[in-house]
Amino acid sequence: MTPSDLLPLLPDLATFARVVDAGNFSVAARQLGSTPSTVSRQMQRLERALGTRLLERSTRSLRLTESGAEVYRHCTEMVEAAASAAQAASRLTGRPHGRVSISAPISFAQSVIHPLISGFLRAYEDVAVQLIFTDRDVDPVREGVDIVVRPTPTPPPGLAARRLGTLQWMPCASPAYLRARGTPKHPKDLARHDCLYLGETPDDNRWTFRRGAQTQTVEVKGRYIANDVGARRDAALADRGIASLPEFAAADALRGGLLVRVLPEWLLAPRAYSGPVWMLYPPNRFLPPKVRVLIDWLAQHMPE
Repeated sequence: MTPSDLLPLLPDLATFARVVDAGNFSVAARQLGSTPSTVSRQMQRLERALGTRLLERSTRSLRLTESGAEVYRHCTEMVEAAASAAQAASRLTGRPHGRVSISAPISFAQSVIHPLISGFLRAYEDVAVQLIFTDRDVDPVREGVDIVVRPTPTPPPGLAARRLGTLQWMPCASPAYLRARGTPKHPKDLARHDCLYLGETPDDNRWTFRRGAQTQTVEVKGRYIANDVGARRDAALADRGIASLPEFAAADALRGGLLVRVLPEWLLAPRAYSGPVWMLYPPNRFLPPKVRVLIDWLAQHMPE
């Protein structure tokens, strides 16, 4: 096959890579701004041109043939090379411009990422930001998201990563509640208090604390259970009890004296997301300026 024969196939090869990544024609078509029937015709045309079957189709899924797997490998390399070429050109133009997308867990996005976006938009007037609030693990490569913020002990293989900080949890209560009910001196004291907890699993009311080599688990109870960080914080501010909160959600109230950290010498080991927080993005050699400046901005302006 000559280069002139290959040129018309390049869009179909790129579409094939997207189909495999998406797992079906409908999702791929939506991502490409096309229709499933158009994508299906492209795949049929590509198979005829290559003289081999690339996909085994069923009503529910697609499966790569042996030939398809080999072609897919080369297609991903082709798409990555094209992206790198475009990004290299964009990088040389200097000024960041265009839209950059970033996803983050809902409460972290609300409390930490969102407050930093206004300053970024003022600093970079030619850049638009799409902030995606989701607790689902987003794949930046497959889903076309520029940056994914995720708490995880170790960044997934195949992605570039930059650490933002560490997500810690703590029990917090209002001064008025503690004056009325007393301040716990030991985790076991929590059993006598109203506690505000997640409630998504049967064990969410079992709080585990660590202090050095010591571990203490206590079963808490309370009259208000909420699987939203903001709701538990607001209930604690309203003197309803001791809430399990991530540090970022309680920080302003702690600084203002509206909440007090309970058992500060103990570390609460939460069942929800915790630990190192990373910005994850495709491992391209040349990041577009719009993505690079947002990564740098968040890293530089992230609260302690």
